[in-house]
Amino acid sequence: MPDITQTAASTPLVWVLLGEGAGGNAQMLQLAKALGWPYSAKQMRYNRLNHLPNPLLGASAVTVDRKRSDSLTPPWPDLVIAASRRAAPVARWLKKRSGGRTRLVHLLHTQAPLHHFDLIVTLPQYCLPHPENVLHNTLPLNTLDPERLQRAALNWQPRLAHLPRPWIAVLVGGNSSSYRLDAAIAARLGEHASAAADAAGGSLLLTTSPRTPEAAAAALFSAVNVPAYTYPWRRGDADNPYSGFLALADRFIVTADSASLPAEACATGKPVALFDWQQKPRLSLKLRLPLLDKLRRSLIYWGWFKPRRDFGAFHRALAARGLLGDTPPKNAVADDLARVVTRIRQLMAQRDKAQTRYNTEN
Repeated sequence: MPDITQTAASTPLVWVLLGEGAGGNAQMLQLAKALGWPYSAKQMRYNRLNHLPNPLLGASAVTVDRKRSDSLTPPWPDLVIAASRRAAPVARWLKKRSGGRTRLVHLLHTQAPLHHFDLIVTLPQYCLPHPENVLHNTLPLNTLDPERLQRAALNWQPRLAHLPRPWIAVLVGGNSSSYRLDAAIAARLGEHASAAADAAGGSLLLTTSPRTPEAAAAALFSAVNVPAYTYPWRRGDADNPYSGFLALADRFIVTADSASLPAEACATGKPVALFDWQQKPRLSLKLRLPLLDKLRRSLIYWGWFKPRRDFGAFHRALAARGLLGDTPPKNAVADDLARVVTRIRQLMAQRDKAQTRYNTEN
């Protein structure tokens, strides 16, 4: 039987279910801060049962490692913000414990039946359908920290001052489920970026990432034939120039193998170009036969099938929004975040009206 102990205050109580992904956590916290309501961040750790399909788990906290997670006890929140697959059953369990009063906002994807969530905020690459409770954004919600960028700029400006401008930052990802960055492709990137810098009379600021293979990094740096600052990523290095590059570069060339690198480059409001190459071959259920495509969409809706991320869809959305090229909009991330905040405020207002009617009638 649900425990409907709940806060009576007019200001909503918000819980943020933090997971193990830094990107998802950053987006959830950014959203919670933007709402302006008190929130509590609950760090969740999961046991092996989290590998079971979400449609089988239903509304359940059986996957939570209680010893390593923050407690989930009354008073129950008015709003739960969660992200990705693992948190979905727990969010649904919280709503059940509250007697259905808690509202669920889920970021990215759920791998659970979509109608169980009040609002899902997703991105093009996750290929979710378009029911009324799914909001499709272009960019992740985490904005760049102005203070961090300012500190990085002060640190790196004198160290890069000898290089001719414009400074073209080359942000390099690597291998992923959809892409393989080998030495030949990396060398091609180095040649392409060098040609762009040479044509502009400028220089390159290159940085690799944790996913960049060593052979690819070596081939990339060897192919550069213009003035450049090169940084091979190193674990735990406090002197990583990435934030400095974001703050100081005049324009960007970003590899197309992830969403985070293009998103952060686009968030600067400076010109961004994608360096793309052929994705890995994929077995796709998105077939021409209408019946099979309908089955695929149904499996996605009910949480039984998660398609591989479609970065082509993400890139097309960036282009359609005007985020690629020489004159990008300045406030794209802020605009997306404001849109989500507006939807959540409407959602909570509707809930409060329904509760007021219930209290009046009973």
